[in-house]
Amino acid sequence: MAGTFLLEYIEKDSVIHRLNGATKLICFILWTVAIMFTYDTRLLLVLTFLGFVLFRISKIKFNEIKIVFYLITIFLVLNLIMIFLFSPLEGTKIYGTRHDILKIFGNYVITKEQLFYEFNIFVKYFSVIPVALLFIITTNPSEFASSLNRIGVPYKFSYAVSIALRYIPTVQEDFITISKAQQAKGIDISKNVKLITRIKNISYTLMPLIFSSIEKIDIISNAMILRGFGKRKRRTWYQARKMKMPDIIAIVVTAIFVIISIVLIKINGGRFYNPFVN
Repeated sequence: MAGTFLLEYIEKDSVIHRLNGATKLICFILWTVAIMFTYDTRLLLVLTFLGFVLFRISKIKFNEIKIVFYLITIFLVLNLIMIFLFSPLEGTKIYGTRHDILKIFGNYVITKEQLFYEFNIFVKYFSVIPVALLFIITTNPSEFASSLNRIGVPYKFSYAVSIALRYIPTVQEDFITISKAQQAKGIDISKNVKLITRIKNISYTLMPLIFSSIEKIDIISNAMILRGFGKRKRRTWYQARKMKMPDIIAIVVTAIFVIISIVLIKINGGRFYNPFVN
C-alpha cells in the first residue's frame, strides 16, 4: 500500500505516532517558522540532521516515501538552477563580497557567495521536508481532526481537514487507475516516448480525474447533509487523544528553536550568516 501511494497515513508504533495530532501541527508550524526566520547555515544543518533523526525514530522506511522524496528533490534542483539563471550574483549582493570561481559568460559567473547562498536554500528545504512528511504520514486524519477541535478549531473546519487528508491517497489511486486505463487504449506515458509527448498524454488523464473527484465530492456532500452534519454546534469524536507530557516537551523544544533563530538574527545582524566577513 505504502509503495503505491505518494502520501498517506502509515500506521506504526513509534513515539512520533503516539503524539497528539494538534501537537504535531503546532510543532510543524514552529519548526517551519524557525527555518523561515533564519539563513544561518549552522542552525539549518542542525535542524536538517534532527529532521532525519526524527524520521528514523518514526520507523518510516525510505521505500515508503521515496517517490515523493524524489519528486521534491527534482523540484529543488530545478529551483536552484532557476535561481542561478535569473540571479547569478544574488549571493554577492547578500554577503557584500565577491570571490569568483568560474566565469561562464556575461554576468554568469560562479562565485563562492552564490554557491553558499544556494547551499543555504538547499539545506533550508531539506530541514523542513522530513518534518512535513512526518506530519502527513504519522497523523491519523480522524485523530488529527478531533485534536484540532479540542484546541478550539471549529469542528466543521476540523472535519474538512480530515477529509482532505483522507482524500489524498484516493486521488492518487484514481490517477493510477485512470492512467492504466489510458495506457490500455494506447496512450503511452512511459520512457519510450519523448518528454513533451509524455506530458501531453498525462494531460489526458487529468480531465477524467477531475470529473471523478467532483463526483465523489458530490456524493460525500450529499451523505453528510443526509446525516445532519453541521446541525449542532458541537459533536463527539470516535478517535480522540489527550495531550500528555511528551506532547508538551515536543512543543517546548520546537519553540526553543524559534527563539534560537530570533537570537541568531540579532547576533548575525540579519537573517544571513556571513562567513566571508572577517
